[in-house]
Amino acid sequence: MSNIENHPERNVIRVQLAHNVVLKGMTAAQMAELEPMLVVVDCQKGEALLHQGVHEMEQYFVLDGILKRVVSNQEAKEMILRFAEEGQMETSYAAWRLGTPAPYSIVCVTRARVAKLPLRDWVTFIEKHQGLKQAFEYDVMHVMSEIMAHTITLHLLDAPGRVKRFLRKHVELADRVPKKELASYLNLSAETLSRLKQRGKI
Repeated sequence: MSNIENHPERNVIRVQLAHNVVLKGMTAAQMAELEPMLVVVDCQKGEALLHQGVHEMEQYFVLDGILKRVVSNQEAKEMILRFAEEGQMETSYAAWRLGTPAPYSIVCVTRARVAKLPLRDWVTFIEKHQGLKQAFEYDVMHVMSEIMAHTITLHLLDAPGRVKRFLRKHVELADRVPKKELASYLNLSAETLSRLKQRGKI
C-alpha cells in the first residue's frame, strides 16, 4: 500500500489514472488535488476489497487486473454481477448515498492493482467538481443498467445465447476471465461452457 508520489511506478500509474473512464476528463489541477488522497494497493487473486454487508466503503479505480462484483445469499451461493478491468472503476456509491450496507462484495478475479480512497472523501471531492460528478454518476447508472440487462439475459437466453452475448459485449475479457468465473457469471457449469466451446458454439 503506497501513495502515488512515493510509488516506484508513479509515472505509469498517473497515465493509467488519466485514462480511467471517470477521471479522463479531469484537469491537471483536479488531478493534483485528488492524487494525494489516493492509495495504491496490489491485491492477490481471490482477495476481497469490499465485503457485503459492511458500512465502511471505498472508491476503487482499476489500474491492472480484473475485479468482480458478487452477491451471496445466506447459503453462501454466489452470483457474479459484473467484471471490471483496467480503466474502469468499482464503487458502492448508491448504497453509501442511501445509508445502507454494501449490497455486494468486490473481489479480485486475477492479481490486481487499484487506486482507492474512502467513499466519503470521494463524494466530498466530486461535490466540488460538478462535471466530474456527472461523469461518475453517469458511469454508475451505466453499470447498473448493464447489470440489469445481464440479469434479464440469464432468464431469457439459453446457454449458447448467453455465451454469444458475453462475447459480443465483452470480447476483451473472454480469454482473461478464468473459465470457472465466466461459467458462474453466465449461470452455467464449467463443463457446459467447455462443451459449448468444443462444439464450436463459442
